[in-house]
Amino acid sequence: MWYRSSNRMATIRKQEEDHVAKELYTVLSTTYPIQKPAPGFRGRPSEIPSIYLSPLNCCDEVYPNIYVGDWSCAKNKPYLKRIGITHVLNTAEGKLPGQVDTDADYYKYSHIHYLGLPLSDLPVTNISKYFNVAADFIRDAIASGGKVLVHCMMGLSRSSTCVIAYLMIKEGMSASKALQKVRTSREVRPNNGFLQQLAELDVQLKRRRF
Repeated sequence: MWYRSSNRMATIRKQEEDHVAKELYTVLSTTYPIQKPAPGFRGRPSEIPSIYLSPLNCCDEVYPNIYVGDWSCAKNKPYLKRIGITHVLNTAEGKLPGQVDTDADYYKYSHIHYLGLPLSDLPVTNISKYFNVAADFIRDAIASGGKVLVHCMMGLSRSSTCVIAYLMIKEGMSASKALQKVRTSREVRPNNGFLQQLAELDVQLKRRRF
């Protein structure tokens, strides 16, 4: 009897996760950002150099004081200073292809707080084990009055997944609402494995809250 009940609960949970995952794929196919200047630049599009005007800038503010970006933004310390970045979360730390070889020493003289997560952009990567660590780092950055850059190699998958997890854990958003919020500012695309882990987080949080 216990086995059947446990099996049934697992089946229901899987159905809930699949439903959330379906919602996430719908958001990906229906939500797109508008063209806008890169952070730190103002004015009409015709007045801004094309390198700083793109549907996918080197970084974009996706939520107040939270920026998602790529490796080039993370390594451009003068630009980080220009836009007021005080914290950097590298979700692709390492020296392997597809990773970004920065560390705390890289930002030592820029007075930027740093956290690195050694993640690969693969569907089999267990990014969920870092969700709370990333969420706490982002929360602490904002609570201190700072601005945080969350980046990976391209600013599309690992970084956005961690920001979405933050919005779910700390801001109480559903997975679909959090993804939609980020995609209205940057055309992010978490890989399929990461989307599934966000769906699992969504179900966990909903059950915990209700």
